[in-house]
Amino acid sequence: MRLLLLDQFSDPGGAQQCLLELLPAIRERGWQSLTGLPGEGVLFPRIREMGLETARIECGPYTSGTKSARDLARFVTGTPKLARQIRALAGDFDADLVYLNGPRLLPAAALAGLPCPVVFRCHSYLFQGSVRTLAGWSLRRMNAWVVAACRFVADPWSPYIRPERLSILYNGIPGPAALSARPRPGPPRVGCLGRIAPEKGQREFLAAAAIIRQALPDCRFVIYGAPLFSGARYAEGVHAAANGLPVEFAGWVHDVYAALAELDLILVPSAAHESTARAILEAFAAGVPVVAFRSGGIPEILDHGHGGWLAGSVEEMARVAINFLASSPSERASAGQAAREHWRRRFTPERYHRELLDRLDEIRRAR
Repeated sequence: MRLLLLDQFSDPGGAQQCLLELLPAIRERGWQSLTGLPGEGVLFPRIREMGLETARIECGPYTSGTKSARDLARFVTGTPKLARQIRALAGDFDADLVYLNGPRLLPAAALAGLPCPVVFRCHSYLFQGSVRTLAGWSLRRMNAWVVAACRFVADPWSPYIRPERLSILYNGIPGPAALSARPRPGPPRVGCLGRIAPEKGQREFLAAAAIIRQALPDCRFVIYGAPLFSGARYAEGVHAAANGLPVEFAGWVHDVYAALAELDLILVPSAAHESTARAILEAFAAGVPVVAFRSGGIPEILDHGHGGWLAGSVEEMARVAINFLASSPSERASAGQAAREHWRRRFTPERYHRELLDRLDEIRRAR
């Protein structure tokens, strides 16, 4: 099969990391791929280092969150041009299937009039309104397939496509070959991983950290991440809110498992529209327990009491974290083992890539 893979970003967010990890599995099947990306991000050299083809497309940039009038004008004028690019890429590459890794690409793909099947890999929740309506119209026009990362993000698309064209497939991620000793020596360390943005909840993490520190004064806290797709204003507010707390800002890390080896627990205080936070799966793979908000699709991947716990507020998150950090070494070790086993059962990359590529093959054959 010849796959044309398109993404709306070329910087490594969670969805883009999933795409990068998929590329070797595509090659192992004997399939060919061409990846189209906008901008000048690091995905271009990383894909080329694999010996795979890339192409540049024009998609944005747009501001994160609510779009400005300038964003709207750029989108309206840019969509026909992007449609022509997609049509040309699909034709020149002789694509058997087009794989869209972001919703901003949907209107242009619909206008492109592609002769091959189109699959939308849906990683995130799209709020009700004109943007979702336009995306839904695009899916209907293309008679597209949707493969969603969880039921929470899949449900909005059910009015636009036939049930058999909508499927749920939870992400899988590679884990470390070996686990670090649990519990780790020294004072407890609690982390927060992910791009610095309001929906990832770094401000809520700091609020929980303040409560935890009152009960466990020697506890230390680390925030890993950078403001990739959004402005620096929120990040500045996070730094200001950390004043007086023993918080380290470690920035973006390429080796997430080296970072997780230094943590006893991670907190995931994501906003209500979170899909399935990649940080949770990475923590599970590393044998690090998780306390997360009951947000979006998180309850679909976190089995409460088995390597992690769900919380409904900052106060509950802090209380659960304190109870865990104050428990016996054997209890903490057991929680880490349960987290690792949960990843092994449900979220390995081998399972994910096999099921996703099998689904793409079924879609091509259905055509």
